Amino acid sequence: MLGTASWTDRPLIESGRFYPSEARSAEARLRYYASQFPLVEVDSTYYGLPTEDVARLWVERTPDGFTFDVKAYSLFTNHPTPTARLPKAIQAELPPALARTKRFYRKDAPPAIVDLCWSTFVDALRPLHDSGRLGVIVFQLPKWTFPNRETKSYFDEIRDRLGPYRAAVEFRNDVWMNAENQESTLALLGDLNFTYICVDEPQGFASSVPPISAATNAIAFVRFHGRNTERWEAPSATSAERFDYEYRAEELDEWVPKIGQLAMHAHAVHLVMNTNNHDQGPANARLLAERLTAAGVTVAGWP
Repeated sequence: MLGTASWTDRPLIESGRFYPSEARSAEARLRYYASQFPLVEVDSTYYGLPTEDVARLWVERTPDGFTFDVKAYSLFTNHPTPTARLPKAIQAELPPALARTKRFYRKDAPPAIVDLCWSTFVDALRPLHDSGRLGVIVFQLPKWTFPNRETKSYFDEIRDRLGPYRAAVEFRNDVWMNAENQESTLALLGDLNFTYICVDEPQGFASSVPPISAATNAIAFVRFHGRNTERWEAPSATSAERFDYEYRAEELDEWVPKIGQLAMHAHAVHLVMNTNNHDQGPANARLLAERLTAAGVTVAGWP
């Protein structure tokens, strides 16, 4: 199953290279996207808590069999969370000192606030789950999250918080998947029934994870971030700059046998292109589909 990381990025819309001229509304763009790909990753839920009304609209605007992988809210992934982006009802419950801050971390929030954010997130996604359109919840962990007792305990909490929803984990430092920790990391995720997110990304940084293919449960997952080494850790780089990359066929061919192996060990394989300058996401995804098809590897939902 193949798609892109978001269908609403401004560079994608403004490029005029993917959406037809008549797809001018949010509804028209999602309907068109869903006619081209069977899977999309929702990026907006990282920046703000979703609402049930919006999730219902996503269901109404996509066909049966379409899948949404949903990024976990920043508060749940140990990233700083902007106070102003919280729903007003939750802002009203913040202690005065916390309400005055521009951003805060989960460890700084009262348990009642964390509980409220979790319940809001989980409840909002119920229309996707009930319609069979919810894939996995993507937990993209920051580079300062390491394998230790505290993190492993939090993984247990995530499993309990999500209930029937399925989690997928992407690491952003090289410690988790180095020679010493790789086996235990994959075993941990397997025991939790979490999906390990394989990555293609620039190498040679502390935040680099090697391009290892592994399936830890019934859903395998690969995210393609491009190989823009120059901008990968540039402090001023925007998302469009950091993930500005046009894959060459031979680079994607490196993943063809790996994806074939994942398909043999998992019920489904999610392939997400996170190259998001102009129309790079759809263009790279289509190229990957072509390379897989040429090699005889089946891509679910692809013509």
